[in-house]
Amino acid sequence: MASMKLTGKGRRWVLGGHPWIYRDDISAGTAQAGDLVQVVAPTGESMGWALYSDASRIALRLVTRDEEQPTREFWMQRVQRAVDTRARAGMLDPEGACRLIAGDSEGLPGMVVDRYGKVAVLQLGTQGADRMGEFLVELIREALPFELDAVVNRSDTAVRKLENLPKQTEVMQGSVTGPIEVRDGDLLYAVDVFQGHKTGHYLDQVDNRRRAALLAEGERVLDAFAYDGLFGIRAALAGASEVLCLEQNKAACERLVVCAERNGVADRVRVERVNCMKDLRARAEAGEEYGLVILDPPAFARSKRERAGAERGYVELARRGLALTRTGGSLVSASCSFNIKTSDFRGFLASAAHLAGRDVWVEQMTGASPDHPELLTLPESSYLKCAFLRVD
Repeated sequence: MASMKLTGKGRRWVLGGHPWIYRDDISAGTAQAGDLVQVVAPTGESMGWALYSDASRIALRLVTRDEEQPTREFWMQRVQRAVDTRARAGMLDPEGACRLIAGDSEGLPGMVVDRYGKVAVLQLGTQGADRMGEFLVELIREALPFELDAVVNRSDTAVRKLENLPKQTEVMQGSVTGPIEVRDGDLLYAVDVFQGHKTGHYLDQVDNRRRAALLAEGERVLDAFAYDGLFGIRAALAGASEVLCLEQNKAACERLVVCAERNGVADRVRVERVNCMKDLRARAEAGEEYGLVILDPPAFARSKRERAGAERGYVELARRGLALTRTGGSLVSASCSFNIKTSDFRGFLASAAHLAGRDVWVEQMTGASPDHPELLTLPESSYLKCAFLRVD
């Protein structure tokens, strides 16, 4: 079995708890792409086992700090732990959806698995994960309390380029002939696991949509960057008097209309295909007001280099959102940029409040739904910020 020897700096980094080891922190060792390798200190003692990449700056991703080599039982325990966590959270309804495995934050590096009904969708982001795909499916089938109808490999993310891996989208097992209908309480929605964003849907915002809906009864609601409109449609189900969804993606707008009809709220949900930033400014200048404004844009900072531009974008977006929020109303503003910390985001919102001349209170600051766990020693697993604000 191959091994990789760390530098002194690499050893100190591993002892600090982070599960990623960078190429510069390896002093010796050879392995094949995706190999499971033993990690050793400069003095030779074992520091655990990791999956190796011969392409990425992150050369090693630890799976255990134990000296013993992981066996099938080890991997089964990891998968079962993830499944049991969802079961305890009430997330294993066969008609529902959840992130079943959250990759590095659950000790399964690069392995993301979302479940829509009885269809599992894999997103494999590293060389090690790519080699383990079929084995992972075997373990998932064993761990779940019900049978899967199909398994899809939706490994088409940009990060695969960093691993010298081609993009892949294929049905691994079973068949998928169209959108998959999912039930989330009283909300029904369809997921396109081949063309939809991520693995087909944004599962990280499930709980925040429910929280926002609690503010919607009797209100005019504006849902900007709506994608498939589930913030807005859930608000309509909660009693919003009218909902306006703004989205630029044509296919998403079409799904949104169908979803509103499917949920019986088409008479109160309207969608406009627009550039959201420009449209929000025009509506603010026209004096429009809403009791609940929801801003859930795509990531503004995908790297540290983009942070300065992202700050301007978030401040201006929040300022426009505040201009559209009536006195006594609520603004829900989200950021999915890992490179923007929670403290940064609060600062951006404070700047926007000052520029807008509004008094704004933070009622809640939340993150992703619990099926997207944050590992304390992996700060990269914490990325979503969602602010629930009261506006005067």
